[in-house]
Amino acid sequence: MARVLVSGSLAYDRIMDFPGLFKDHFLADKLHAISVSFQVETVGDNFGGCAGNIAYNLSLLGHEPHIIATAGSDIERYKAHLKAHGIDTNTIRINPQGFTSSAYVMTDKADNQIAAFSLGAGGTPYQPLPSTEGAALAIIGPGCVRDMQVLPQHYRAAGVPYMYDPGQAIPALSADDLKDGIAGAAAVFANDYEFDLISKKTGWAEKDVVQKAETLVVTYGDKGSRIITKAGESSVGSVPVEDPIDPTGAGDAYRAGYIAGYLKGFDREKCAKIASALASFTVEKYGTQTHALQPGELATRYKERYDQDLPL
Repeated sequence: MARVLVSGSLAYDRIMDFPGLFKDHFLADKLHAISVSFQVETVGDNFGGCAGNIAYNLSLLGHEPHIIATAGSDIERYKAHLKAHGIDTNTIRINPQGFTSSAYVMTDKADNQIAAFSLGAGGTPYQPLPSTEGAALAIIGPGCVRDMQVLPQHYRAAGVPYMYDPGQAIPALSADDLKDGIAGAAAVFANDYEFDLISKKTGWAEKDVVQKAETLVVTYGDKGSRIITKAGESSVGSVPVEDPIDPTGAGDAYRAGYIAGYLKGFDREKCAKIASALASFTVEKYGTQTHALQPGELATRYKERYDQDLPL
């Protein structure tokens, strides 16, 4: 069981489903003065945040995630949930003067999303910096900007390999912040839209990123993912499900699956296949930490999709 340091946000998610398409409610000649309201069918209150989601999925795969995040005075309900799933909460810091981060996510029927995020206590820098003793790997996810600025150097100095996933924090990070996080990373994760933001902000194309990081992983939702290195690239198809419910959290499950493969020493393509298989379980449920894995279930789905055995 590998000890993995997972930094990023812990949040209470309010997930909403809109039965139509967002694009039908925006007027091209009025984008400078948007005033629109969407009537949603369902609203769910769930445990979320990138760090919490990744940690939850790692625990399903038998790993030992340690959450590097600051929460607020209302975190006890979330901590009880994590403990019930065997996740150590001792590394979660508390700011008693604030509330835990909150996310409000609305998804239309084409899986387009509009989100608002309040960092709250999650914006409090994590001090002192986490112990790296016994850590096999770290992942730096979107959360407190100051943490995202200092953790790459902290892990490099300690000799701990890390993966970098700036995600929703990209607008808050400077070009230099992004470049420093990418430099030396074992893997950089982004969906296609996020990578366009990274590229625009840093001026780095894919070929530039893989000169600084070992691997660049770009995801495309149900169209799969691309794995890019100095040596070239490969594409991995997603794992389709019969009845997708909600895509929220699939990216975090993907990252956890990729980490699990990496810790096993698998090649990058196999890591991405594990990632895609694990992500498929998330989209079948409403909420980001409501899915479960029965013994052998992940291996079965992996075998059905890729016609290969999964020695996890």
